[in-house]
Amino acid sequence: MPFNHEKQVTFYPSYGYQRAGDWHIPLRIWVREPADFPLRLASKFIRRLLRNKAGLDALTPVQKDRFKQRAEAFIADRESREQVRFCFADDAEQTVFSLYDAQGRSTTDFNGLLEGTLVLTAAKAAQLLATQANDSAWLKLNAVSAKHYGSGYIRLIPPTGASVISDIDDTIKVTGFVEGADVVLRRTFFEDFIAAPGMAERYRALPAETSFHYVSGGPWQLYPVLAEFLFGPAAGFPLGSVHMKNVRTNLLEAASYEDIWKLLVGGSGQATMAQKHTQITTLLQHFPQRRFTLIGDSGEHDPEIFRGIRAAFPQQIAEIMIRDVAGDAGTERLDGMTVMRVPSATLNR
Repeated sequence: MPFNHEKQVTFYPSYGYQRAGDWHIPLRIWVREPADFPLRLASKFIRRLLRNKAGLDALTPVQKDRFKQRAEAFIADRESREQVRFCFADDAEQTVFSLYDAQGRSTTDFNGLLEGTLVLTAAKAAQLLATQANDSAWLKLNAVSAKHYGSGYIRLIPPTGASVISDIDDTIKVTGFVEGADVVLRRTFFEDFIAAPGMAERYRALPAETSFHYVSGGPWQLYPVLAEFLFGPAAGFPLGSVHMKNVRTNLLEAASYEDIWKLLVGGSGQATMAQKHTQITTLLQHFPQRRFTLIGDSGEHDPEIFRGIRAAFPQQIAEIMIRDVAGDAGTERLDGMTVMRVPSATLNR
């Protein structure tokens, strides 16, 4: 259990790819402290706003607890100018690493974020893989700098093989974009998360060496509760790298609230289409010899995004699969794609 003065470090799950023998690992690190009393007090006002937007007359104690858990990352006290040092678990040498961004800075920005690429030599990577406690290619990171705690995982992915790039909302988690903004808000902040029926079983049935990458238009601040649901016993999806959308981090600032509101009620929109396209393109460029299956849904813009990706990288795309939540099966929109039909009773859960 961390002491009150310690700061939580989130290492978002990522991957490593090889270049000239070395392993390059894109990392995103976030440092925060729990919200202080004024922020917690103000969050009650935001809770009322979201409750009203979601069409709820009042909240039960359970719904209040869910909101508190899911909004925690939005109202957390983000920590700037923090340098996070970390080690790999099971590293006999206990080598300490720091991350540097593209400008050579090693400290978090005003949002508590630090993004950069960690480079491991082939020899170091081989040593870590040989001494870790399991036989997968996942490596565990632990924060070791003073007053920091937290851990994360990265997977070293070989240059060839099969990969899955999957959307999240309405593809593997029932969100309800086709049902309207009030439903999206309720399911995001106040209701239990629901796994899309049969999807986890479909993913787990793929060969063990398949790599997974989850790309979502949802805000990064939902990652902690989303990952606990998706990769835990509740849903049971295979662990993979996660790629989400940047929004302003403080839910209590007016501009942040507008970011989140527009994101949730507007679906993907042009900005999120561009975000997903960029993130998927980057993955394909990092693994030019791997074959990718793209899996999404018809509720937003996944078919259009995936069609553009396939046109740009025809040799790398093995298949496009679409979970049809909008009743588009048989239309031109889904031509050339494998359609997964969704029973109407499931859509309204």
